[in-house]
Amino acid sequence: MDDIQRFLAHAIQLEKESARRYEELAEAMQSLGSMEVAEFFRQMAHYSRLHLKEAMQRGGFHDLPKLAPEAYDWPEGTSPEAATWAGVDGFMDVPGALALALDGERRSYDYYRSIAETAQDPEVKRMAEAFAEEEGEHVAQLEAWRERPARR
Repeated sequence: MDDIQRFLAHAIQLEKESARRYEELAEAMQSLGSMEVAEFFRQMAHYSRLHLKEAMQRGGFHDLPKLAPEAYDWPEGTSPEAATWAGVDGFMDVPGALALALDGERRSYDYYRSIAETAQDPEVKRMAEAFAEEEGEHVAQLEAWRERPARR
């Protein structure tokens, strides 16, 4: 991917889906009574919205860019954040929610890393590297949460 506007349109879609996923996970954890994990997911949703805003500002977008579904170039035909997303159900526990979130962040990291490694355009390469670094930090945060003592 060597067009910065196209790259940013993908990043915006990915972050939009990420924020939505984290909000759903926060609601599920709150319903479960795991307020600390719910707050963590709300914080992650906030970070996704910040990344979304940053991508829109860098691209000069006032509104979300609209691409037809077939115009997106996703590794598995769908956004890394949506690839394994079947939604949250009433049976999801804390370990399951953390695993689902971690899978999405790892896929997002791999997506941005792949673009950084293959892009010829220096601006796309630089931005993809920065986005991959941010996703890597999210992976580390989620891995740390998974290592914490059992939560309700």
